Amino acid sequence: MKHVYLDNAATTQIHPNVIAKMQDALGTYGNPSSTHSFGRTAKTAIESARKTIAKYINAQPSEIIFTSGGTEADNMIIRCAVRDLNVKTIITTRIEHHAVLHTVEELEQKGLIQLLYVDLDEYGNPDLVHLEALLQKDESKKLVSLMHVNNEIGNKIDLEEITLLSKKYGALVHSDTVQSLGHFNWDVKSFPIDFLAAAAHKFHGPKGIGFAFIRKNSGLSCMISGGSQERGLRAGTESFHNIVGLEEAFIHAYDNLDEDKKYVEGLKSYFIEMVNKEIPGAKFNGHSGDLDKSTYTLVNVCLPISEAKSMLLLFNLDMKGIACSKGSACQSGSDAGSHVLTQVLSAEDMKKPSVRFSFSTYNIKEDIDYTIGVLKDIIEA
Repeated sequence: MKHVYLDNAATTQIHPNVIAKMQDALGTYGNPSSTHSFGRTAKTAIESARKTIAKYINAQPSEIIFTSGGTEADNMIIRCAVRDLNVKTIITTRIEHHAVLHTVEELEQKGLIQLLYVDLDEYGNPDLVHLEALLQKDESKKLVSLMHVNNEIGNKIDLEEITLLSKKYGALVHSDTVQSLGHFNWDVKSFPIDFLAAAAHKFHGPKGIGFAFIRKNSGLSCMISGGSQERGLRAGTESFHNIVGLEEAFIHAYDNLDEDKKYVEGLKSYFIEMVNKEIPGAKFNGHSGDLDKSTYTLVNVCLPISEAKSMLLLFNLDMKGIACSKGSACQSGSDAGSHVLTQVLSAEDMKKPSVRFSFSTYNIKEDIDYTIGVLKDIIEA
């Protein structure tokens, strides 16, 4: 049976160079906090990785804080901003990743913040006129948290414009950039964003490692106590081999970005073309069918299938060797429908199955031909 992996927005295949670097790193067993040569060897490699990542996004090395992934980075930034920076109001949308949504909802329930949601247009983009109105609502210290690329529908917002608007009213700005760091060029000195989050497994690195970009002199203090690691912000012995893997994945992502982006964008364009040609009645959700307004890595398509038949859609695709997703992988164990699609689809379209297909350089056109053929067979059965 043919196997086709089109769930790269959930996680990606680790690049062979990353695996090789990590295997070598496992032979370096000194604790990075130790002062002897074994420890210094590990510490030197960690700081080299920090400098590498900082170089590619034009940050200072001290602004890169290693975490266990994007969820921890988002939590660290948001919770510490409320605790340490006197943030009393958080402005976000209802289609953020749950790492952000569940965190801000908890803070609101505890009475620690006022939570405000920016209105969305029909495609799921934030209404900047409404955002400006929320920024002017009162004199409280505000944090704006809007994801750069939506993990379900792929919409890509103008984060620089949003940051400059927010700064006009003295707000801090955080963005969950898990779906975009490693896939788009970044220059954090070109606009004054305060906080970003990244996860290595989204760009062919290992799981369990990521980083937070925290602007110098932000005023945040430690999220996890117990040691002086990570500039005192995150205690605990560093995951040395994972950090080395993150560095190698980041290098590969950015040294090959233009070529890889062109290739993957071609796959997405071909997928859109084939859906429009072979599956009449299919619709692309959000801006995922628009190459100019969404990430080049994914599409989210509403299929013309009855509600009854849709129950087994992912199962039937899996039985044909096709891996894809009906929502984000982080909510796949939930019976609840997609909180993102609920905001952008009509009640009628919510009865139909929407599937996210996401691409990488490990995919080929034949994968798409096979997938479209299987979808046609399921729809016509």
